[in-house]
Amino acid sequence: MSKTPTFQTKKPPANSELAARKIQAWWRGTLVRRTLLHAALRACIIQFWWRKTLARLLEKKRRQMLESFVRQERAAVTLQSWIRMWFIRLQYCRLLNAVRIIQAFWRWHSCHARGALGGSYELTASQLKLQLDIFMGPQICRIMDCIPFPIKH
Repeated sequence: MSKTPTFQTKKPPANSELAARKIQAWWRGTLVRRTLLHAALRACIIQFWWRKTLARLLEKKRRQMLESFVRQERAAVTLQSWIRMWFIRLQYCRLLNAVRIIQAFWRWHSCHARGALGGSYELTASQLKLQLDIFMGPQICRIMDCIPFPIKH
């Protein structure tokens, strides 16, 4: 006797099985959506942290650049003021030397000419005012001059 395979026909599922499958599919979908929502929230948190870190680094770099610029500007201004001071001091020393030479010459001249020499000078920040009085007997020679310093404002 040979056995012949018998095919069983499947019965359509009962209503309770269909309802159970629908509930299971809904629940699996709910779990997947919840997992995706948690993953999206975690990604948003990481992105927010990273953007905040980048902004902090960018602000730190900008501040360093600004401080470097300020240091360079301050150094340039200081150097310029020192050079201006040196030029003004050099000119002042030249004028002072010229005044001393003139004074020595007039003193020597007044001793030889039996005259008298008097005068004054006033030194301000921007100019040198000279006033020389030469007394030669009854004659008086008065020299007044104002020498400005070439200071740029």
